[in-house]
Order: sequence, then C-alpha cells, then structure tokens
Amino acid sequence: MSWSTLFSKEKPVYLCDNCRHSFSFITGEVCQSCHRPLQQLNPAFQSEGICHDCIRWEEHPVWKGVLDQNISIFEYNDFLKEVFARYKFRGDYVLAYVFAEFIQTKLQKYHYLVPIPLSEERLQERGFNQAEALIRAAGFKPTMLLSRLHTEKQSKKSRHERIHLSAVFSFAGEHRLQDKDVLLIDDIYTTGSTVRHAAKVLKNAGAQHVFSLTIGRG
Repeated sequence: MSWSTLFSKEKPVYLCDNCRHSFSFITGEVCQSCHRPLQQLNPAFQSEGICHDCIRWEEHPVWKGVLDQNISIFEYNDFLKEVFARYKFRGDYVLAYVFAEFIQTKLQKYHYLVPIPLSEERLQERGFNQAEALIRAAGFKPTMLLSRLHTEKQSKKSRHERIHLSAVFSFAGEHRLQDKDVLLIDDIYTTGSTVRHAAKVLKNAGAQHVFSLTIGRG
C-alpha cells in the first residue's frame, strides 16, 4: 500500500487472464507486406518473405504500391471470431477497450489515423463504427477522410468479387495529404481488398504512405 495507490485513479481492467490467453498473438516470421504468419504457410506459396497473395497484388497494375504495409495483432481464431461477433453485430461497444492496449503498442507516428468507414445503412444497423471506436478507445482522435457506398457485406463475397469491386470509398476529407503518412484502422484483414480500396483513394488524394492496422489476420 502506498500514497499513489490510495489517491491515483485505478486503471480499468477489461480483459481477464483466461480471455487474454485465448487470443492467439501473431509471432514469428510474417509476410513483410500483410503480416500473415509464414510458419503456417506452405513454402511453395511464399517467396523472400512475401506470401503469394501479396505478390499477386503487387503484380497487378492497378494495385501495385497502393498499400505500403499491413500490421495485424492476432490470428483470427474461434475466440476472436466470437469476440468480433459480440462487438460488431451485437453492439457490445465496451469491447473496443479490450483491444486498446494492443493498438497502443503498435502505433508509431502517423499524421492521420483513419477508420475504415461504414455506409449510412450499415452504421444505422450496427449503431457505431467499430474501427472508429477502436481508435477512440486507444486514446487517439480518428480523422474521417473516407466515406463508403452501401454494398453487400464483404464476408459474402469471393476473393475475386472483392478485388474487382467498383468504387467502394470516396475521399471525404478537407485535409491536404501531400507528404503525409496515413494509418487505416479496421477489424480484420482477410484478402486485403478493403484496405487496398481505401488506400487507393488516399494515395490518389496525395498521401505519401498508407499503412493499415487490423486486430485480426484471417
């Protein structure tokens, strides 16, 4: 017992030890582009530290150089899937604070932290933007640079359909992005289509570098 413990504000605890151990942190060698764990990937599907999915993205003339790098925190296991279901679809907003400490450890100096936006229809359906909530829970201010058209849920689309979507996002900010580094925030990286579509809009608006940070890597 000390004076600091008596009078200092106790830090809230949002995660018990059992739940903390149920998350699967991404460790070891990862794809230098998308943060995919390479130890789980057949060596035939990686080359010089890059998975073949990312190689295909970079070989495409439309998408080459659009996203500078993705960083993910956890593997998308059954436990994280259930947490996301509660957070995104059942409106358990407080779960944003569960991820706050992990987001804080990954953040470097970026000019803007930009949440992947929801369409107006999806926002009304869910009640809040889960990516924006993650930024605020971590103690940072989100910058709303993008707006989103209403489309069918990404989870219902094939990889080919996700890649070849028409315009999904538009630039909605008033900020000058020249010489600026932008970090996109989203819940999960699956094919990389969502963050690349968003990054492309930001690069076209003048951003120097666009990175993404996601909680899960599917």
